[in-house]
Amino acid sequence: MSLRTVSVLQPGYIPWLGFFDQMQRVDVFVVYDDVQFDKHGWRNRNRVKSPNGPYWLTVPVRHHGLMQPRINEIVIDRQQPWVRKHVGTFRQFYAAAPFLESYLPALEELLRRDYQFLIDLDVALIEYFASCFGIKRKMVLASQLNIVGERTERLIRICQHYGASHYLSGDAAKAYLDDELFRQSGIDVVWHSYRHPVYRQQYGAFVSHLSAADLLFNCGSKSREFFVESNEKRNFEL
Repeated sequence: MSLRTVSVLQPGYIPWLGFFDQMQRVDVFVVYDDVQFDKHGWRNRNRVKSPNGPYWLTVPVRHHGLMQPRINEIVIDRQQPWVRKHVGTFRQFYAAAPFLESYLPALEELLRRDYQFLIDLDVALIEYFASCFGIKRKMVLASQLNIVGERTERLIRICQHYGASHYLSGDAAKAYLDDELFRQSGIDVVWHSYRHPVYRQQYGAFVSHLSAADLLFNCGSKSREFFVESNEKRNFEL
């Protein structure tokens, strides 16, 4: 039987590079959109680099009065001018970035679409940046699979649904993931120990774990070189 790898990750607003690196290393990438929304997490916000360091960009959302809403139930608050603010922030902080104008028009067009739900915005942006990075993977929403179960059990069932031999997981899941249960199910857990690359940024010393927009605006098409079919991560001085 050929090897087949699955990963399951919660969506994010213009996610960091590790998110896309994990995506490019699997055969099937499942967006975990029907788990509880974390109000102070990455689903509706991320960081870019300003002259004074990391700067937060947040998409305002409404919770419909739900006590524990799922990610795919979160509605964007369209009454606030967040798109104008985010696009203006990109233009201000990345004015000197060599590839800002190559990508910002398309990004702005995506941001200005009439999304109701946050998940639709997040998925559209994930697809856009994955395309810019040359990543072509089967991406599905967990909510569309109708697979139930608690934590590890559900992840195993998702892997089994796709006939996976391996499950690629972020290191943060080591605190709760039952890898022995995976092994008993005939699935090997592979930990995604991501080493963040270094590239030329604006404003002095390098800052890691920013939105992937930082890489794209600074490196353009060379960004694809950071997402190679290899376990070796390289540092680039452009």
